[in-house]
Amino acid sequence: MERVTKLASERPVVIFSKTTCCMCHTIKTLFCDFGVNPAVHELDEMPGGREIEQALRRAGCPTLPAVFIGGENVGGSNEVMSLHLSRSLIPMLKNAGALWV
Repeated sequence: MERVTKLASERPVVIFSKTTCCMCHTIKTLFCDFGVNPAVHELDEMPGGREIEQALRRAGCPTLPAVFIGGENVGGSNEVMSLHLSRSLIPMLKNAGALWV
């Protein structure tokens, strides 16, 4: 879990993903379209990725993508899209220092 915490706080937005996951791709695209430059950890390409995925599950992230904003777990694709639709995502990104506009 310590490795997850360290990785999750390395940038204002951190996404734990898999290269074969279509919802992971969707969320990465959403953030890039906003002009956010997230740290993306492709767990299927990382040494120890399986262990990180298991640690994320134990920490309350049952699915990928697992999105962290400002070091805090905001959830997966459903939660991110809900934040976006409720107009809460952009202010959260600004507060975390991921957006300057």
